[in-house]
Amino acid sequence: MSSENADLPSTGQMGRLAAAAVFATTLEWFDFLIYATAAALVLSDQFFPSVNPVAGTLAAFATFAVGFLARPLGGIVAGHIGDRFGRKPPLVAAMLVMGLATFGIGVLPPYASIGVWAPILLVVARLVQGLGVGAQWGGAALLLTEHAPVERRGFYGSLIQTGSIFGAVAGNAFFLILTATLSDEQFDSWGWRLPFLSGLLLVLIGIYVQLKIADTPVFRAMQQHSAESRREAGLRKTPLQEALRSYWRQILQAAGAFFVVNATFYILISGLLDYATKQVGMSRTAILVCVMVAGATQVVTIPFFGALTDRRGNRKGVYLTGTVLMAVFAFPLFWLVDTGSIPVVLIGLIIGFTIHAMMYGPQAALYAEMFPADVRYSGASLGYQFASVFAGGLAPFIMTALLAATGASWSVALYIIATAVITFVAVASIKERFRRDLYETSYDLTAASTAPR
Repeated sequence: MSSENADLPSTGQMGRLAAAAVFATTLEWFDFLIYATAAALVLSDQFFPSVNPVAGTLAAFATFAVGFLARPLGGIVAGHIGDRFGRKPPLVAAMLVMGLATFGIGVLPPYASIGVWAPILLVVARLVQGLGVGAQWGGAALLLTEHAPVERRGFYGSLIQTGSIFGAVAGNAFFLILTATLSDEQFDSWGWRLPFLSGLLLVLIGIYVQLKIADTPVFRAMQQHSAESRREAGLRKTPLQEALRSYWRQILQAAGAFFVVNATFYILISGLLDYATKQVGMSRTAILVCVMVAGATQVVTIPFFGALTDRRGNRKGVYLTGTVLMAVFAFPLFWLVDTGSIPVVLIGLIIGFTIHAMMYGPQAALYAEMFPADVRYSGASLGYQFASVFAGGLAPFIMTALLAATGASWSVALYIIATAVITFVAVASIKERFRRDLYETSYDLTAASTAPR
């Protein structure tokens, strides 16, 4: 089945679709990532006050990691629904779930009020957040890549990645304003809750997407074609079964490709907040400003590198270059942060975020082209979300534990290099499928392979 560029939206419609998808993704990741900032700044005192400072920070980051444990389950459920019933339903459900869970954290009483129930309920809310964000990425990424014209697939796919950056920057900006305008006592008692209470905005956006945005032309064409193709190919498996049976290599490749991308992202936006304030002696405000300004540069660099892959005709080359540069920069990053100088730290973070964008920009298009249409949501989500458990969710925890064990940043630099090696091997093994026909299904491939020559 080949209908590439047929029934695609106009340039104006594509722009409005991209704006809606990016805005929804921004709010989704704002809700998910403000937990990372809060974990570094305040949650250990609010929910784990009975342990020493290092153990409290580890506990806060452990609950941060808990959200990632639920992400694969969210990806599995959303992938099955997205491949069977449309890209939009699980995306809308993810926004509703995330918004309500985030609001719940904002009204959750602290340990001083309800004792052990406070950390227990915090973990439950974080698990629900993980389900939401695990379901969201695949739907948002496919909403843009499957609507996009083939010659601009890398660019439009990269836009969905900027949502996490907008979300992280907005979260840091929110906390920056709070720490600058409130006393420490006000911030610790109620100020930190305000970003979480804004989670209800995501519920409203989910309703808007449900009412105003159509499903992708790829899925609509696949709906019409799939029943006949399945009969011809003799297939009766669910999308998840087919993805795991026939595309397990691609799922592992996708997971490996995300390792250094996800690990360094959370080290940059969360781990370094804790490190710079407690190890280097920088103020909360100073390091928040550095992370926020440096992270904001990705609003430009991510689409740039996504579009660069459209022009070069090779998504792997750009991705691999970023992987190598991240390994090379692992030690210099901490050397620059260790100076404690705001301009020097800012330069180091900008370089780190730019290298990160070389991989994060092409990722959505690369993943979309790795899988046929009927298992694309399942395959891409599984690879992305399973990697997030081991690479992203545990990164700040591992960083804190390594610093506590060694007392030096070299151990974290080696951890970054190790994740870069995993990513390099995974991406190098991926077969380049630049501008693949996204309408092609596994049924088509099976029928073609069994047809007489």
